[in-house]
Amino acid sequence: MAYNIFKSDKSFTLESGSVLPGFHLAYTTYGNLNEAKDNVVWIFHALTANSDATEWWPGLVGEGKLFDPARHFIIGVNMPGSCYGSSGPFDINPQTNTPYYHDFPFFTTRDMVRAYRQLREFLGIEKIHVGIGGSMGGQQLLEWAVEEPEIFEFIFPIATNAVHSAWGIAFNESQRLSIECDATWKEKNDNAGIGGMKVARGIALISYRNYITYNASQAEDANEKTDNFKTSSYQRYQGEKLAKRFNAFSYYFLSKGMDSHNLGRGWDSIENALQQIKAKTLAIGITTDILFPVVEQQFIADNIPGAQIKTIHSNYGHDGFLLEFEQIENIISHFLAKHGAANYKFQTSG
Repeated sequence: MAYNIFKSDKSFTLESGSVLPGFHLAYTTYGNLNEAKDNVVWIFHALTANSDATEWWPGLVGEGKLFDPARHFIIGVNMPGSCYGSSGPFDINPQTNTPYYHDFPFFTTRDMVRAYRQLREFLGIEKIHVGIGGSMGGQQLLEWAVEEPEIFEFIFPIATNAVHSAWGIAFNESQRLSIECDATWKEKNDNAGIGGMKVARGIALISYRNYITYNASQAEDANEKTDNFKTSSYQRYQGEKLAKRFNAFSYYFLSKGMDSHNLGRGWDSIENALQQIKAKTLAIGITTDILFPVVEQQFIADNIPGAQIKTIHSNYGHDGFLLEFEQIENIISHFLAKHGAANYKFQTSG
């Protein structure tokens, strides 16, 4: 494994019109680029994850896994706006010589992939064998596959969409309102808004999971309890847990980036944008996902030429894309084998 920082000193114009004097991307690689340069697997992470896919997708990435550094050159890049090494709100604003904080110019998902394109060129990658990502990672994957249709051979957008829904935006806006209601949010320091972010995380979890998930893990064992419920402590714990590794500024701006996602921007329609994609595409949905319901993956498959859709069941709702390793591996392995891609590990159960 190698952790690196790619730095660009070229001015970079965002969709908003803001111009950055440059940017940097933290990225992690595993394995080596082969002589033919045809073994690249590019993995896109979701909202609060990082470039090291072995941390949050250990069932799919690593030695002996579906994506194995012995066979593949695996790349993960930290999203701009995040707090894991790429350009973000804690960077110094050259106009003020102080951290950006609230003034950080947020990146749309399209801005993000345009930054990744510079990294791809720097690494000498002309073709990406497999592109894969779930949730916001899948949004970025689709943006890139539309922007550069010749780059990807296979894409696997999981539990994601072609345009972020009004439902999804409502959840994100409610989370940002929680941050804004924190009395510290207007302060210019690293911990501003952190209490509000803890509340935001609790709101997010409701959309990531579902009724079945909470009842299975947080229901009370006795009938006499009237306070201090398991669910209450769970919501608080998850907020505290995120606060130890994340910050409210990154959370705020990344959620805005997710809301901006609309493949149809600049095209005649969302359908027309999807029709530009040339990669062999398998969209994967989760039957219990209330945040990115299967109808959204069906729309993707219906409008990308030759695309297919498969669904999995998970008691964990949207979070199933992070947990259902075996089901995801089986589906992807069989799809790759069907299209002549060799040397993939198979699971035979399920």
